[in-house]
Amino acid sequence: MSYIVLTTSTQNRCVNMIARLFNCPTHDDAAPMGTGTIGSSEAIMLAVLAMKKRWQNKRKAAGKPYDKPNIVMNTAVQVCWEKAARYFDIEEKYVYCTPDRYVIDPKQAVDLVDENTIGICAILGLTYTGEYEDIKAINDLLEERNLDCYIHVDAASGGFVAPFVNPELEWDFKLPRVISINVSGHKYGLVYPGVGWVVWRDPEYLPKELIFNINYLGADQASFTLNFSKGASQIIAQYYQLIRLGKRGYRGIMTNLTHTADYLSTALESLGFIMMSQGGGKGLPLVAFRIDPKLDFKHDEFAIAHELRQRGWVVPAYTMAPHSEKLKMMRVVVREDFSRSRCDALIKDFKLIMDELETVDPKEHEESRKKTAKKQSRVPKSKSVEQGHHKDDHSLQGQHDKSHPIC
Repeated sequence: MSYIVLTTSTQNRCVNMIARLFNCPTHDDAAPMGTGTIGSSEAIMLAVLAMKKRWQNKRKAAGKPYDKPNIVMNTAVQVCWEKAARYFDIEEKYVYCTPDRYVIDPKQAVDLVDENTIGICAILGLTYTGEYEDIKAINDLLEERNLDCYIHVDAASGGFVAPFVNPELEWDFKLPRVISINVSGHKYGLVYPGVGWVVWRDPEYLPKELIFNINYLGADQASFTLNFSKGASQIIAQYYQLIRLGKRGYRGIMTNLTHTADYLSTALESLGFIMMSQGGGKGLPLVAFRIDPKLDFKHDEFAIAHELRQRGWVVPAYTMAPHSEKLKMMRVVVREDFSRSRCDALIKDFKLIMDELETVDPKEHEESRKKTAKKQSRVPKSKSVEQGHHKDDHSLQGQHDKSHPIC
């Protein structure tokens, strides 16, 4: 049998397991609809494309205009959401963050819905703070108002965490307005980059004209991807992890990561940092924090990040999303190889850095950082797409100086 056919079969098995993990309704005559992708970016592109095409088909059937689709999302979305809207000619409708709220406001989101809205993006595990957005509240408001609008859940990070650490949380296909979910295998799915997954609750939400049937690779198979040629190693690795670990294994690993994140959070809080992430399994196993302005600390988060990098730690510092961009913050993502002993080493370095910076003049330190950055940038320059396009005025980054941290 062709290895391509076997790989496709393995991919379908992964889709079935992930769909069941997300409580996808079962059908006697049909398997769950989904596909493997190259990360969550492609998965989100496919989900947005399906929502747009379905909306257009309904508008055409009703004899109504179908040229001005829009989508509702938080300004703290990952940049692939902006790309999807821009590439597929969809207007972005944003719910802005505030200095004390970083997740989407359910009422504001639903208030933005109109007849041209193809869907709402809800995030299970915010890139900035790891928080889970209140997907059930959005679902309930849509039901209450009887709006013809549905939800796609961006569970890139939280999809392999929440089901095991917080099983009582209502966010997946148990909610009737959730029609599609994406998740990254290379984040908490415990697979190396890059593999992602997208699943639909029912075939009706994936228009047939987007699926192509081919038979020149050894057997009949359906194809719904933006990228055709890709390696099989990540699919096989995902299947191996799902079979080898099972629910019990994933639950043990994710619970351990949550405990480590809570341990680090407590330690950093004792050093005077303000926690911006939620512990106890209420969010991702990451720690987002900022300096307490009451401490009158002379340096900012970027200075601490610089010193940590000199000690071999890559702990990013960045500003928050639009309308809260004055907040500077740092973030530590706890992964399965971040042991308690490594956590203690990081805490020790934090203490040393905080003490050392108290004796350093902020201006001198900033000059030192600039010199270091200048040395690191001394690489041969070549022509690329970035030349002439480095600064833009069409994205959230360009309009609000928003950072797009990688989770």
